[in-house]
Amino acid sequence: MTTELDQLRFPIGEFEWEGEISEAQRAEWIEDIAALPAQLRAATQGLSEEQLDTPYRHGGWTVRQVVHHIADSHMNSMIRFKLALTEDTPTIRPYYEERWAELVDSKASPIELSLVLIDALHRRWVRLLNSLSEYEYRERMFYHPGSDRYYRLDYNLGVYAWHGKHHLAHITELAKRQGW
Repeated sequence: MTTELDQLRFPIGEFEWEGEISEAQRAEWIEDIAALPAQLRAATQGLSEEQLDTPYRHGGWTVRQVVHHIADSHMNSMIRFKLALTEDTPTIRPYYEERWAELVDSKASPIELSLVLIDALHRRWVRLLNSLSEYEYRERMFYHPGSDRYYRLDYNLGVYAWHGKHHLAHITELAKRQGW
């Protein structure tokens, strides 16, 4: 049974995927990543400072923190892709996203800084993603010591396509609830 808190935390549900990932599915996920910067800009367009500093749920991050988190998280993901492509099954370095969200650059900086960064990052990332072979998507991977798990690049692509839509929904659902 889905609770109200679950719905606020995971407005599009949690990422789930089993089985092989097709070329068509990868193309869809790449499109999701390509579309996110414009969608995020549209979702935050015209929000006041007060609105940007409104948490998307009780105890959750503010809209401002969510935008900066997307930049932080997606930078880390692209680096993980590059590590997996240039090293043999590297162990990546996890980071404490909740601590990063409490730093002044996440709590008080204008979101434009991260919107510009996300736009540029996603353009480069999409270019990289479109260049990968079937082999690279299926066979290149990294080890995440925080989850004690190996991640194939095709699966990680799906996680981050979902991640962008997940946090975008935090913002758009808050705006609907607040009547913005």
